[in-house]
Formats: sequence, structure tokens, C-alpha cells
Amino acid sequence: MLICTTEELAAFCAPLRGAPYVAIDTEFMSDRTYFPQLCLIQIAHGTRSAAIDALAAGLNLAPLAELLAASDVLKVMHAGRQDLQILERATGVVAAPYFDTQIAASVCGHGDQPGYDRLVRELLGRDVDKASQATDWSRRPLTERQVKYALGDVTHLCDVYEALAAELERSGRGSWIEEEMLGLLELATQAVEPEQAYRRIKLRRGSPRSLAILRELAAWRERAAIERDLPRGWVVRDDALAELAQNPARDRQQLARVRGLKDAVARGADGKALLAAIERGRALADEDCPQPPERPPERDYDESMVALLQALLRLRCDAHGVAPRLVATRTELEAIAAEGDVDVAALRGFRREIFGEDALALREGRLTLTGEDGRVVSRSR
Repeated sequence: MLICTTEELAAFCAPLRGAPYVAIDTEFMSDRTYFPQLCLIQIAHGTRSAAIDALAAGLNLAPLAELLAASDVLKVMHAGRQDLQILERATGVVAAPYFDTQIAASVCGHGDQPGYDRLVRELLGRDVDKASQATDWSRRPLTERQVKYALGDVTHLCDVYEALAAELERSGRGSWIEEEMLGLLELATQAVEPEQAYRRIKLRRGSPRSLAILRELAAWRERAAIERDLPRGWVVRDDALAELAQNPARDRQQLARVRGLKDAVARGADGKALLAAIERGRALADEDCPQPPERPPERDYDESMVALLQALLRLRCDAHGVAPRLVATRTELEAIAAEGDVDVAALRGFRREIFGEDALALREGRLTLTGEDGRVVSRSR
């Protein structure tokens, strides 16, 4: 079913308001615009599924927004952070409550960030059609094969969700992922802050003054890219901004000599804007200039203790069927080795339950690792 009118969309969404969940996926193009161009939205529950043509003339997404806002309908996606952002921009609504099958699969022992096609194969014994994977979803009309391919993503997703929900229920791990889902929602819905865009660009020599100039340059570019709906690099490339921050141009002639900056840009309105941004950075008071990022504190840890913690992490994660990357990072293990009970994610919530407490016990000598029949096992003292 391909929906192209507001009336069709309202008729499709109305019955889903009573569904416990809906599976959602999107198709979009992001190579020529700042904001991904939403082309298609696929939704399914049970025997009902439809692809919504987001580019159809006159289509109003209000019925979809109402469904996305429904607090009693769970929105199921796979690796859906970008989908959440795109849907919020298109509808003005955050799709919550939210369930990410990739995170749930990691908690259920299906590996670290498993792909959708792998989950469909492992959980359902089916193969995902990849024939239209590289299609241009902005071109119209869509073919029947394209629509069928797109719908396959959400019809399989319903069954993947139900299989994972059953695994979480059996293992009692549903509460483990609630915090993860809330954190992902928060990250996905953070507003764009042009003044923070400079943090994405690396400088060879990051003095406070060069960072002040870079901040002004990057903020101007971010606003220009948003206003024109163009990729950042199509306005001005990162390397050109970095060069200008470290060797600020004072006029259009110097600007035109910057590698990676087109002559037409240097001599046009954008060149004037770049020079103005440089001057704002120059004029900033010293105390208002951003400081170079502090290096992480050098912790006094024993590398052998970190190695033991890594072995324990693998041991505990294998026992619980959880991807180690979801539980603790190398940096967190170093912090535990150096300082013990510190404020890191590995020592909070379900991570502390399955690994953190034992990690502290190992560090303090209350737990040991030893070999037994060619395997590593833990022993409490």
C-alpha cells in the first residue's frame, strides 16, 4: 500500500492508535542537502502496513504526527537515531516511547550493534531483499518493487521486535534497556547549536585565539548551510576553515589564496561573511576565547589490572549473553583500575549488576581469575 494523500494517511493511522506498537522505518537522501530529504515512511503492525510518500504533493503528515505522539503506542525502529531526527523535523513530534531493536539485540546476546539483515536471518530464518538498497528514493514514480522492498523492512521488523521482546521477558532484562532508549531519544532530539559546530573541526595548533576565529567561521557556515539546505562542505570545506583559523586572512586577496576555497566564494558575498567572522574572532576578549580541550587526566593504573578487567568483562558478558562494548569501554576499565569505585557508566545500573561489582571485587582482591580446563574462571576469596 502506497499512501499519497492526507485522507489515505488518516484512514491508515486511525486504527493504529489502538496498537501496542508500530514498526517504523524511513528512506531518505542526504548527499545533496544539509537536512536529510525524507522520501518515504514505512509503518506496520500485524497485517497492516503502508509506505507513505513523503514527497507527494499536498500530503499533510498531521495524522502521522498524532500517531508518533501517542504515549500508549511504542515506536519500534532498528538503529533509529537518524530516523528519529528526520521524523521530528518532518512532523514536529518526538517518536516516543521508543524501542531500538539493535540495542535490544545487543542486550540479548546477538552481538555488538548487529545489522538488521543479520537479525532477520538469526531470529526469523529469512533473508532480506537487498535489490533496491542503493535506489534513489527521491525519484518518482516509485516502482512496485521499490515499495515492496521498503515495506519488507517494517514487516520483518514487527517479527524481530516480538522475538526480542519475548527474549527480554524471559531473561528479565527489559529494565536494562529503558535507560538506553531514553538516552538515545535525548541524543537524537538535541537541537543544532551553530556555536558548537567548531568542535567537529580539528586544528593542528589549537590556541584560544585560533579557536575563537574557528568558532565564528564554523557558526557562520552552519547557519548558511541550514538556510540554504546544503551539505556543510558545499558551503566551505573543513580544511579551508581550519586554515583560516590558523592563518586568518585580512582581505579578499589573502582569502583567495586559501587552498580549498573557490575564487568565486572568496570574491563574493560568502567571502565578505568569512572576513567578518574572522574579525569577530579577532576582536573577542582573551577571557572569552574558547580553551583547547583538556587532555584526559593521566591515570596511574596498572596495565596488568586493566588486562584482568578486560578478561573479567569478556567472562561476565559471555555468561550473560551481552556485547562487551555495551557494558564497558577501555577508558572506563582504566578508570576503575586506577581509582576503584568511580562515576563511570560501567558502575551504574545493569552494568554494575553484571560486571561492575565483580570488577571492584577483582581490583580489591576479593575475587580472582584462574585457569581451569583451558578456560578462565572467577573465584571469590
